[in-house]
Amino acid sequence: MARRSDHSREELREMALSAAEQIVVEQGFEGLSARKVAAAIGYTVGTLYLVFENLDDLILHINARTLDRLHTRMTASQAQCNDASNCLLQLGQVYIHFADEDPHRWAMVFEHRFSEDQVVPAWYQEKIARMFALVEEGLEPLAGQHTHDEITQAARALWGGVHGI
Repeated sequence: MARRSDHSREELREMALSAAEQIVVEQGFEGLSARKVAAAIGYTVGTLYLVFENLDDLILHINARTLDRLHTRMTASQAQCNDASNCLLQLGQVYIHFADEDPHRWAMVFEHRFSEDQVVPAWYQEKIARMFALVEEGLEPLAGQHTHDEITQAARALWGGVHGI
């Protein structure tokens, strides 16, 4: 049987990500499977695995897109803000609104556990670091004489307080 080549690798990637996100939105991430994604895009599971290493890799890319959307909204909220306390509160409000508006994708970022042998790629770690940086930037004007390390620690404590430890 000849290999189907209706779409480029990049087109397949985008189709798979869009289909997977739709499945997550409708069914929660527990409803996500490689078979469902492949069926939704009209390709085999084998073709899906030519684009993504495994289901964890697909989920990692979905989570990255979710973090990008959240980062964009949080950054936009800060563009017009000029009072440090209100800016920090506004970050929190945008975050909570995002989680309420898109609970399944948001939950997948925090609830999906990767296999023990999977190394989280640097590009994904950078997306997480950008989120912490927004909180750190929000805390800096309120920090007084505190060092950068103390601000970083406070941002992580605040983040942990929001999500539970």
